[in-house]
Amino acid sequence: MKENENKNGKIKEIISNILYIAAVLLLSFLIVRYVGQRTEVIGTSMVPTLEDGNQLITDKITYRFREPKRFEIVVFPHGPAGEYYIKRIIGMPGETVEIADDGTILIDGKALEENYGYGETRPQERTGQIVLGDDEYFVLGDNREVSLDSRYNEVGNVPRSIIIGRAWLRLYPFDQFGLLTDK
Repeated sequence: MKENENKNGKIKEIISNILYIAAVLLLSFLIVRYVGQRTEVIGTSMVPTLEDGNQLITDKITYRFREPKRFEIVVFPHGPAGEYYIKRIIGMPGETVEIADDGTILIDGKALEENYGYGETRPQERTGQIVLGDDEYFVLGDNREVSLDSRYNEVGNVPRSIIIGRAWLRLYPFDQFGLLTDK
């Protein structure tokens, strides 16, 4: 009799452990799929704000409730290798963006006041006035001299539908741990 109770107890414990592990895996999947994901900064296009090797959490939930804002740092996929680009929103849907020969960024003909750009901002492949569609954003890296961004045909205007989320929290390096703000 006692032997059957021990077997039943062990079976219940095994089932309980399996259900616990399944619940943890399901919760982890849901968080990564719908709430946030770890993203690594590769390259120097966002220096000095973000550096090569920084580990970030990308907030995937905020943009389900509101649209992206100017100067937020967004993450979106680019290229067949499944890479993610991390850039700052400069131009908003419906706006006209132009980068003058002296590096001044014009939004609808008015100079944009921003202090994120590092190095010289120059027009590249896409010159003149760039009109953004109703769901498109113009993005730039903070390190304007090396960033592959909306100034190039390869990236172009970024459709809202491919923006995964906003870079929200720097996890690593630990001495720079904290929220990323657009101010």
